[in-house]
Amino acid sequence: MAYESDGGTQTARTRRLRPWLWGAASVLAVATLAGVGVGAQRVVGAQPVTSKAPSAAVPTPSAPLVTGLPDFTVLVDTVGPSVVNIRTVERVAPTPLPDADEQMREFFRRFGIPLPPGVAPRGPRNPRGEPEQIQRGVGSGFVYSADGYILTNAHVVDGADEVIVTLSDKREFKARVVGADRRTDVALVKIDANGLRPVRIGDVDRLRVGEWVVAIGSPFGLDNTVTAGIVSAKQRETGDFLPFIQTDVAINPGNSGGPLINMRGEVVGINSQIYSRSGGFMGISFAIPIDEAVQVAEQLRQFGKVTRGRIGVAIEPVTKEVAEAVGLGGTRGALVRGVENGSPAAKAGIEPGDVILRFDGKVVDKSVDLPRIVGATKPGSRVPVEIWRRGATRTVTVTVGALEEEPVVTAQTPGGAQATPLGLTVRELSAAERRELKVEGGVRVTEVSGAAASAGIQPGDVVVGVGNQPVGSVRDLERALADAPKGRAIGLLIRRGDWAQWVLVRP
Repeated sequence: MAYESDGGTQTARTRRLRPWLWGAASVLAVATLAGVGVGAQRVVGAQPVTSKAPSAAVPTPSAPLVTGLPDFTVLVDTVGPSVVNIRTVERVAPTPLPDADEQMREFFRRFGIPLPPGVAPRGPRNPRGEPEQIQRGVGSGFVYSADGYILTNAHVVDGADEVIVTLSDKREFKARVVGADRRTDVALVKIDANGLRPVRIGDVDRLRVGEWVVAIGSPFGLDNTVTAGIVSAKQRETGDFLPFIQTDVAINPGNSGGPLINMRGEVVGINSQIYSRSGGFMGISFAIPIDEAVQVAEQLRQFGKVTRGRIGVAIEPVTKEVAEAVGLGGTRGALVRGVENGSPAAKAGIEPGDVILRFDGKVVDKSVDLPRIVGATKPGSRVPVEIWRRGATRTVTVTVGALEEEPVVTAQTPGGAQATPLGLTVRELSAAERRELKVEGGVRVTEVSGAAASAGIQPGDVVVGVGNQPVGSVRDLERALADAPKGRAIGLLIRRGDWAQWVLVRP
């Protein structure tokens, strides 16, 4: 259909289409403005204009936020010489075939059939006369200091009888494992070498999501392999003591222990884990933040092991329901679910149901923050702890203990009982049981079902409180449960072995 814009006549069909064309042009103009960052426009109405009218000024597009791709060549030339390959050897004594089975071994050899697992062919024998089976592993690492200390993963050197470090200039050295910490998967090894170039340590706090990062390592044994990507997340919680750096850098078996490097050529992490359903890279990998790794490395360097603080509490997140139940205006802090009898927390007066808001002046925003803060505190230190209890904050002083294996708590099998709400069946405590538990009252749980079972209460637990009300008998428990607000979660204080725990039961 022809359309004349110089004032010529138009057909009726053209006139019918003209308002639609004006409207489309207006929408397109608004969309163009929005695309270059101009504030939202409100179109009141479209006024027709002829082609002779001056055209509206089109804003110049703003400069793009990202231009081109980074060049990693200088970075690799600078940091590459600090990255090492780590090979490990583990000697395993297999189950040898009896002498009578020598003919069977020859049968396997003649027909090219692989030997059964654990059976080694004739070869080097140990002093006991048995053949040795050698298992080899490969990983990565980087020069931490010029005097020969190398940082890598604990799982790279775990169980190794021999560790061999190969530098970028192909020099090889037998390494000594100074120490390894399985909780953080950090290990420190030492070689006697000259001319080492240590890496520069970066600031993890400055690392931003979306920032380019590079990994150098030995995936599948391929030395000095460089891969690149971006930081896809920070503070990724996959362990008690580590907020991992998540990236989309290609990390594969053999990359473990290698450095994660920012665009300034600084090491910001140690590549440690991958998420995979196939055993290979699937777009998600995790690195240990370098500040956490350095803290561990310095303790390994000085003492050969890592000592962490502990206060003896069991914690859980502060959910919206928990915050309402304890009167806390927000989901922050760490809810104390249990306190170990005789622990530093118990001696300081911390109770189940308290919410820890600050530890040694450091804010506890989430429950996962507390183990890291306490673990980084030197045992024996006296530190202030701010807690929330019964609608108000208070501060107690805790003498931090040393982290050790958690005690095993076993439940006792009770006798006859009386049914109560929430799915609890309880009975009175005997005088002997009160003396043993060092409590003045309480009721023993004999059977659990319903809401109480869902909350984690177990037979053998002793209920000593409901909310802020102490429980000395079955009658006290029934009265306290009857007075509890309807439709809201109920906090029960229980004793389990040496632990006092606060459990939130949702009816």
